[in-house]
Amino acid sequence: MGRGGWWAAVCAAAVLVVTGCGQRAAEHEADFTSAEELPERLGADGITISVGDPEAPVKVHLYEDPRCPYCEEFETTGGGPQLQEAMLDRWARVEYTLASFLDDRVGGTGSKKAVNALRAALEEGKFVEYHEVLYANQPEESVDGYTDAYLLQLAGKIKGLRSPQFDAAVKSMKYRAFVTASQKAYEKAGGAKEPEGPGTPTAVINDKQIPLQYNALLLESDAFAELLQRIYDQPREWEDTAL
Repeated sequence: MGRGGWWAAVCAAAVLVVTGCGQRAAEHEADFTSAEELPERLGADGITISVGDPEAPVKVHLYEDPRCPYCEEFETTGGGPQLQEAMLDRWARVEYTLASFLDDRVGGTGSKKAVNALRAALEEGKFVEYHEVLYANQPEESVDGYTDAYLLQLAGKIKGLRSPQFDAAVKSMKYRAFVTASQKAYEKAGGAKEPEGPGTPTAVINDKQIPLQYNALLLESDAFAELLQRIYDQPREWEDTAL
């Protein structure tokens, strides 16, 4: 199916979606019962954070900045909850590249501090829960609200995350090198056409980036659910789609 046919079908079908993702669970293993059970790990590159069953057939690579309001919209009311359902059902997995460019664009250090804190949460096996809490309580983009105190306050909402080690990692920017490397990986993902990075949120599904003109699908819960479902059902057609 050509580009126009594929995307027209997704957009039209999304209007008829009644249920979201998660309609097809893997048969060989029981589903995860909660987000807390999702496996999370740092990739071999030392930058990518992976969540979900590593054998899941649909891979979604997300580029996000913690201060980005569109990322917040995706994660709270857009495609994020549908994507999590697909992860719980073991047929989707997510890779995160965490950017921090909004600090330079808007001012402050909140993005860098939040990325550092997310990396510290990963070390404690609490990345998924903390990632969800940060976006559910995101300050206004123009306000440099991700301070040490606020990040620790939010961490207190997650059982077992706060500890002397975690608190010290947040306050000292222990993972500063990770923050820098992750931002560089984000910029590299933009290629020659977008040397400052592809924008956030950006989604690359099974190694194909959603085209800019269809990026609004990320913010439409049913449309994103339909897109994931079609890719799961028709992986070869997705591979052959001209983007």
